[in-house]
Amino acid sequence: MVSFTYRLLARQGSTDPRPSRPTGEIRHGRQFSPSDSSVAAQMGITASPVSVATVSIVAIIAKNTDRHWSVLQILAVSIPASLCGVLLAALWSMHRGKDLDQDEEYQKRLENPEFRATVHSSSETLVGKEFPPEAYRATWIFLGAIAAVVVLGAFEVLRPQFPTGDDGALERLSMNLVIQMVMLAAGALILLTCKVQAGKIASTTMFKAGATAMFSIFGVAWMTETVVHAHLESLEHSLSGVLSHHVWMYAIVLFIIGKLVNSQAAGLLIVAPMALSLGVSPVIVVGFIGASYGYFILPTYPSDLAAIGFDPTGTTRIGKYVINHSFLVPGLIGVLTSCIVGTALSQMLLS
Repeated sequence: MVSFTYRLLARQGSTDPRPSRPTGEIRHGRQFSPSDSSVAAQMGITASPVSVATVSIVAIIAKNTDRHWSVLQILAVSIPASLCGVLLAALWSMHRGKDLDQDEEYQKRLENPEFRATVHSSSETLVGKEFPPEAYRATWIFLGAIAAVVVLGAFEVLRPQFPTGDDGALERLSMNLVIQMVMLAAGALILLTCKVQAGKIASTTMFKAGATAMFSIFGVAWMTETVVHAHLESLEHSLSGVLSHHVWMYAIVLFIIGKLVNSQAAGLLIVAPMALSLGVSPVIVVGFIGASYGYFILPTYPSDLAAIGFDPTGTTRIGKYVINHSFLVPGLIGVLTSCIVGTALSQMLLS
């Protein structure tokens, strides 16, 4: 989306886009924000019905408490909370930095002919391009898969039962498996019916990014989970007194673990069961779901690095001290707002 947006603005004749801000008007063109786009994309994970983070919190609460909330009930909290966080971060970003025609550093870099050519050379866009019927068919298959996941998550009775519980007790198929099965089936259907050139899949940018993320993120998540579980009793003992008097500390612990494992789902799977066992209310756990996004603190996540690479003007960057990067303040605003709004909504809707 970041690459497409920049190319769209270039095609429309923008001569002064400042990508370190969100979409909005400036005096000499339009502007958009790779940093805000990256933050928004990650905050959208807990607001998605097909994300592992969302279905994991449903399963964790059902397993560790007597509450059996559906995916739709969780989304009723997480979607408005995430949206408020993203909007507030975007509003802040609209007023940061100078317009590019007044930015001394950028104007100095623009004097370099090669840099100027890089900024203004890309004009390829999908606007006005005609797509084959197979492209629309693939889109509808994907949307249908999302709808199927939402329905199966909302109506538990539709999911089959298997004797996987204690003493052979019947249990419903977990939503984690449902998502994998439905999406893999949708992918296979697209491959078979939409004239996909299978030989080119492995060479696409999206496939390479996904394969890289699979190893880099999963490796860190597994390693951290191993360390945490090895010291789980000590952690529970240390946190029991703190959480009983300061429930908000759960959000901080989740935020830190989320950064360590570079995954919102993995952070929730580690911290949420421990918090529930220590007496933290499931209402609080749902309200603070946005705190699982902590890996923007250091710009090492693939989407952050991609956003920096997509910005031809160089205004989305990592600072001298690493921690002072373009994603820090939007991320903090988004997470803090999400936690506040989410807590208020969970108290109203789930208590």
